[in-house]
Amino acid sequence: MERNRDTEPSGKDDLFWSSEAARLAANEDEEEIALRVLRGVRRIELGSRRLVQDIFGGEYHSAFKGLGIEFSEVREYVPGDDVRTIDRNVSARMQNPFVKVFHEERELSVVFLVDQSASTRFGSKDRSRAEVQAELVATLAFSAIANGDKVGCCLVTDRVEKWVPPGKGRSHVLRVVREVLFGRPAGRKTSLAEGLELIARIQKRRSIVFVVSDFLDHGYETALAVAARRHDLIPLVLIDPAERELPNVGLVEVEDLETGVRRLVDTSDRATREAHAARFHQRLEVELPDSMRRAGVQPVLLPMDGDYIQPLHRYFQRRIRRRAEGR
Repeated sequence: MERNRDTEPSGKDDLFWSSEAARLAANEDEEEIALRVLRGVRRIELGSRRLVQDIFGGEYHSAFKGLGIEFSEVREYVPGDDVRTIDRNVSARMQNPFVKVFHEERELSVVFLVDQSASTRFGSKDRSRAEVQAELVATLAFSAIANGDKVGCCLVTDRVEKWVPPGKGRSHVLRVVREVLFGRPAGRKTSLAEGLELIARIQKRRSIVFVVSDFLDHGYETALAVAARRHDLIPLVLIDPAERELPNVGLVEVEDLETGVRRLVDTSDRATREAHAARFHQRLEVELPDSMRRAGVQPVLLPMDGDYIQPLHRYFQRRIRRRAEGR
């Protein structure tokens, strides 16, 4: 999609994260953007316990299966125990029935594949996609470590920009958030296939993979299907309200941030606005669902002008119901 360069937020060059604050560039616009993002992440960090407990309410743990079931211990049989779990050897030695106790091997690896192409710098409201991505990754990452899981990330443009292997702990999550916030990508275009292929190749054990992107890309379908067969893959699709309809603001110059191509668009022309809306509907309601369905995954649509927590909440609830039904 083409972008209005007058509304494009500035870049974040020469920024880096520390435990106390971020060193900000001299440019006032960059400074305001960075401070706003840092406040948002700090708010998420401070409120992560509330987010996990009050909003998700243990749903993250319930929604994602562990890697398997492993033996834990034996204990004395009590009425109501499944007789199929009786350990005959121990029971014979102890002259009393004992049962085997198993527990789910819980530890999982959660990997965020984050689109850092130039289109993520766009935001028609008060935040760019990059800022929303950072908050979204922080929220899910804090939920993951609260459940004892590992967190990693892969940043991608038209190439893999950064790979952070899964690790544990708050400091590791802050590193992941730092990379999402203040990475300085070399590429401008999008190739989700590059990141998907890397994750499919590197992550040998089955992992949870959140793909965070606007999915303004093509040619990723095969890589998406392959990665989805190996991992539990969840596409998180960020939707800017400007993609739904063009505002009637007259003649504007727009720029494709990924190619640099500019052109004049007459937004006062009704046919132009209707063609834009029709293209959005075609992509979001037809092309994207078809690609996801062929890959065997269910996308989560996250509107940037609304509360992204509620779509995630509904998604987790659906997963919990399917898991309870054995699907």
